[in-house]
Amino acid sequence: MSLAGKHALVTGGGTGIGLAIAQDFAAQGCAVTITGRRQEVLDNACTERIFGNVMDVRDEESVVSTIAAAVEARGPVQICVANAGIAEGRAVHKTDLDFWRNMMATNLDGAFLTIRESLKSMRETDWGRVIAISSVAGLRGLQGAACYTASKHGLIGLIRSLSEDYLGKPMTFNALCPAYVDTPIVTRNTASIAKRANLSPDQAKAMMVSANRHNRLIDSKEVSAAALWLASPGSESVNGQAIEIAGGQM
Repeated sequence: MSLAGKHALVTGGGTGIGLAIAQDFAAQGCAVTITGRRQEVLDNACTERIFGNVMDVRDEESVVSTIAAAVEARGPVQICVANAGIAEGRAVHKTDLDFWRNMMATNLDGAFLTIRESLKSMRETDWGRVIAISSVAGLRGLQGAACYTASKHGLIGLIRSLSEDYLGKPMTFNALCPAYVDTPIVTRNTASIAKRANLSPDQAKAMMVSANRHNRLIDSKEVSAAALWLASPGSESVNGQAIEIAGGQM
């Protein structure tokens, strides 16, 4: 399989799942634009096929101008991976409107803007793939994380609606829904959970590990392999799906 000549855009591509996806697509011949808010993180991830552009998915002007510049430099976006997101739990009675709006602006508005701007050039080509990185929280309620859960449910709804809009066209829209993945987000959440629940860091991490059905953290490469499959020959009829990567049935 080769994706040589394709331009892939991966938001939040400097670390974790996004970086793994960017590296896998680059290895298959794509020119990959990665975006994030920290230039130094993007610079560390860049290679001869991976190009970093600072972009804040919460800011419409930033998304519009950055994706337009990437298209100008590397051609139409044919693989759009809406990966940028934040994960933080908070009880509803402790959730203020600023926390809610920032979560939605990043996880849902940001994905919408990224996909919308990518489609402007993708629609002019004969092939395209849109992949949103949701979560198992997009498929069920996650205890203590109503805001995060709502944002990820909304993301799956967006993907399912777009798949209906483009039925019969040479584009597919799917969501990947991983459980706890071994990324910096889990590292940060370990400290947060430990503080909120009065647990040791080891106990907090064990809670996340045990939530995965196979009782281990998922590797970022397991998620990137699924993203690569969705862009590979033979996946053309996989459309509008929310694919669990959770070690078992949720």
